[in-house]
Amino acid sequence: MAMRRFLRFLTVLPLSLSMAAVAGSWALAAEVAARRVEACLDIVPVWSGHPVGFCLMTRDKHQFAVFYDAHRQMTVASRTLDSEKWQLTRLPQHVAWDSHNYVTMVIDDDGYIHVSGNMHCVPLVYFRSKEPLNAASLHAASMVGEKEDRCTYPQFLRGPKNELLFTYRDGRSGSGDQIYNVYDPKSQKWKRLLDKPLTDGKGKMNAYFHGPVRGDDGYYHLCWVWRNSGDCASNHDLSYARSRDMVHWERSDGKPLELPITLASAEVVDPVPVKGGIINGNNKIGFDTKGRLIISYHKYDAKGFTQIYCARLEDGKWEIHQTSDWDYRWDFSGGGSIKFEITVGAVEPEKDGGLGLSYTHSKHGSGTWRLDEQTLKPVGTIAHAPSRPAEMCKVESSFPGMTVKWANDFGSSGEKGVQYLLRWETLGPNRDQPRPPPLPEPSMLRLYKLGK
Repeated sequence: MAMRRFLRFLTVLPLSLSMAAVAGSWALAAEVAARRVEACLDIVPVWSGHPVGFCLMTRDKHQFAVFYDAHRQMTVASRTLDSEKWQLTRLPQHVAWDSHNYVTMVIDDDGYIHVSGNMHCVPLVYFRSKEPLNAASLHAASMVGEKEDRCTYPQFLRGPKNELLFTYRDGRSGSGDQIYNVYDPKSQKWKRLLDKPLTDGKGKMNAYFHGPVRGDDGYYHLCWVWRNSGDCASNHDLSYARSRDMVHWERSDGKPLELPITLASAEVVDPVPVKGGIINGNNKIGFDTKGRLIISYHKYDAKGFTQIYCARLEDGKWEIHQTSDWDYRWDFSGGGSIKFEITVGAVEPEKDGGLGLSYTHSKHGSGTWRLDEQTLKPVGTIAHAPSRPAEMCKVESSFPGMTVKWANDFGSSGEKGVQYLLRWETLGPNRDQPRPPPLPEPSMLRLYKLGK
């Protein structure tokens, strides 16, 4: 259980529609529940005209944050934990009005810093430090050199042997391939992990992923939807694959999948049609108390209402269970970053032995259902402690429409019971279109240290 939560927390998921920040929220809620603020440290004012994901990385006594400053410039702030002074390194990148262009980073085993981001169908943006744990030595670097002209959704993650991996989409929405690279620390060079893309939409579609999530069974589990165009209503066909080594992929019955995986060869969990109410960024991998895989997602029911469903692998077959019973239709369409009216978390075993499923809904509120393990229908609610202290959650800006944003710590200080996170404020998504003035003043990016 702890491993699954850690992997979801660690990975910056390749989502669309500015949902990258949402991906880590479910794990974070469990990690920081009932914690108190031990310290708060201002960094610098940051851009607040539209939401875009930032990143925090702690490595023992060293801490780094990468973000867009008040002038939209990609910036890395660094310090040692015994210092309240931040050293700022500004990189030659500026974010446009595009909420896809989050920033992410990782530190390899030798201490070298890797940063990527500000990409939406543009050439690869990647920086690596020349010196360990020295952000001032970051410089533009290359990776493999091929299929790097139209990159989106950068993601650093660790493989089964703790090797450093990097994945991104090559192409555009509706026509793209998923590329995986692996880093060689001896040569300090990247090469392809897979000699072919993981998926191929044949120029007609592309895959939007959740995962990979490593389960207690030793498999890396991956689910995705296919999307035909920039119109988010064109998502369809919830699909699945698994792997033990991130190289050889297979169906749930163990049958090998030839790469690249196409719609024709993929294991389709639920053949949701185009305009069927499924959207990328809202399908999650979870497990029940018996370790059985469950994918939670939403689609339209027979009446046309949006419902949350749970697909569980039962005796070698995917069984689809309708979980919610709402009288509301989220009728989404079009391109760009949109505000999600419904979100769904991953099904997870609770400490008391039951199952929980978190959700948010623009009409019906938010919470955590207690699920009947057999039917996967709600039989009650679960009252969790507030995920963050109240003083952190109140919007400070008086500008209309401002919301609080968070970035989880993708590393660890080794301090027992301590959690770090970033907080700032921004307006919501605007389909990646410029907003006319007036605009809000830059908000203060703050580091919080939470203790039990």
